[in-house]
Amino acid sequence: MIKQSLLAATALTMTAAIPAQAQVEIQWWHAMGGRLGELVEEIATNFNASQSDYVVRPSFRGTYTETMTGAIAAFRAGEQPHIVQVFEVGTGTMMAAEGAIIPIYQLMADHDVPFDPSAYLPAVVGYYTDPDGNMLSFPFNSSTPILYYNRDVFEAAGLDPDHAPTTWAEMETMSRQIVTSGAATCGFTTRWPSWVQLENFLAYHNLPLGTQQNGFGGFDAELVLNQHAPLIRHWENLARWQDEGLFSWAGGGAGPDAGPKFYSGECAMMMESSAGRAGVLSNAEFSVGYGMQPYYEDVDGAPQNSIIGGATLWTLSGHDESDYEGVARFFEFLSLPENQAWWHQNTGYLPITQASYDLTREQGYYEANPGADISITQMNLNPPTENSRGLRFGNFVQIRDIISEEMEGMIIGDKTAQEAADAIVERGNRLLRDFEDAMQ
Repeated sequence: MIKQSLLAATALTMTAAIPAQAQVEIQWWHAMGGRLGELVEEIATNFNASQSDYVVRPSFRGTYTETMTGAIAAFRAGEQPHIVQVFEVGTGTMMAAEGAIIPIYQLMADHDVPFDPSAYLPAVVGYYTDPDGNMLSFPFNSSTPILYYNRDVFEAAGLDPDHAPTTWAEMETMSRQIVTSGAATCGFTTRWPSWVQLENFLAYHNLPLGTQQNGFGGFDAELVLNQHAPLIRHWENLARWQDEGLFSWAGGGAGPDAGPKFYSGECAMMMESSAGRAGVLSNAEFSVGYGMQPYYEDVDGAPQNSIIGGATLWTLSGHDESDYEGVARFFEFLSLPENQAWWHQNTGYLPITQASYDLTREQGYYEANPGADISITQMNLNPPTENSRGLRFGNFVQIRDIISEEMEGMIIGDKTAQEAADAIVERGNRLLRDFEDAMQ
């Protein structure tokens, strides 16, 4: 024991005699509060413990919009972080910020860090690449809308609790049986009306939201959603179902009232992000079932594939070149299958690489958690098309506000579905032209 103590003391003395090299700090701004924020902190802690050259400092900066606009303002003031988390509809804005970002393909190549875009799910890669196929940001938390349903209510209504509605015709029939039986006072509700009942609806039916490959082909894109009869019919159905009590509008934007309506048993079904799984399970005092988004059987090409939400990590320029070695190493750490699988299983976000999906399956997670792979199946139904690859419109954050406003006007009967769609196109295209002008 004495000998060991002397050896330990000697080692400490020798260590103290060597000047400690300061760790390079990597600032990471993100938009994840609550439990997700705790998991972000855990990721950073694990990376920091895995090596001694760099230390990642996560910093919660509010909502996605607040985080992105805050980072842009910080860049102009020369106080930007190294990494910022930006939601998917901010991609066009970030791409347009030439000189402010370092594309991930360039970052990884500059620092000889392995990075293989083909390792990522096609629907994820497609959303975050430039026209030449180069990935611009690091996919971090990707999700897609799925259907959650109350198995207990289904049973009480005489429905098969193992069968989720697959078409909108089934959704109407089953909702009517639920309400008529008295098992619940509402068939279904929805969160994120723009993302779910417009953006994903069109992608799932292989219809374009706008020209120029939904904005991927250039800033001169125009919205054309008002030209699609299946969408107008669907919105007319939503308004009719609302009047009949089969559907319950939960508000615009995020649809904030959807969760309470579902958890209380008022509505038997809810369309929500796959990343909402943990929240659903922690709030629902009933057996939960899962299904894919419904579709209209008479629309050619449906169901195609759903598109993603969530966010990616963008690298901002303006720091010492040596700092970016640390950023690249951090992204390499996040790419490891065991880390991706851990993130997927703890959050409900997609396993964005094939290796992490395979690992999760091998670990028996999907067997132990039925329905947890619904989102992956839905995303990979078919190879993405120009209509189902995703969206890349400038000012789309503001356009989403317009969509929510006009949809709500339709739901409460102030205008028809066609009038709402026409207003979205007219008002939205003005914002697209503003963005195009600003980029010239």
